[in-house]
Amino acid sequence: MSLTSSPTRYGAVAIAIHWLTAVAILGMLASGLTAANTADQAIKLTLLRGHAIMGVVIGVLTLLRIVWFLAFDRRPADAAGLSRGQSLASHIVHYGLYAVILVMVASGVATLILSGGGAQLAGAAPLPLPDFTLTPPFTVHGLLARGLLVLLAGHIGAALWHQFVRRDRLLARMGLGS
Repeated sequence: MSLTSSPTRYGAVAIAIHWLTAVAILGMLASGLTAANTADQAIKLTLLRGHAIMGVVIGVLTLLRIVWFLAFDRRPADAAGLSRGQSLASHIVHYGLYAVILVMVASGVATLILSGGGAQLAGAAPLPLPDFTLTPPFTVHGLLARGLLVLLAGHIGAALWHQFVRRDRLLARMGLGS
């Protein structure tokens, strides 16, 4: 498999970035929701440390993906047989994912800085954690988390629809199958 994309398939670099990001996002959603629903400060702190680290990794991977496609590679052409509306929806979802991810990273970092919670995550201050809900960027972060879920549902739903309803083997473009 080539490092760069062909007209019909993503290259190894794009595929690796995609799946690493996907796994990290699942971890982020799980750790964020679990942290939000636990009262135990020590458990919440541990979860938030992992959440913050994964958030930075996801932000770096997303920026790397953008730079990769702008400077070194080109995306494959849209899947064959897409209507103009489907193609537009696909582009909106993909670019929406990038934008939501980057703003979520920024709002998460801003929440830690403005709340003072970064000191606890770094081990430089004792518990309890601050009330993150009092920090305006946290509201943005929470709203975007819901938006991310909607975009992911659309992205995953469309991929599964292509694979199992249209049977056009679209997932092979992203390294799953031939």
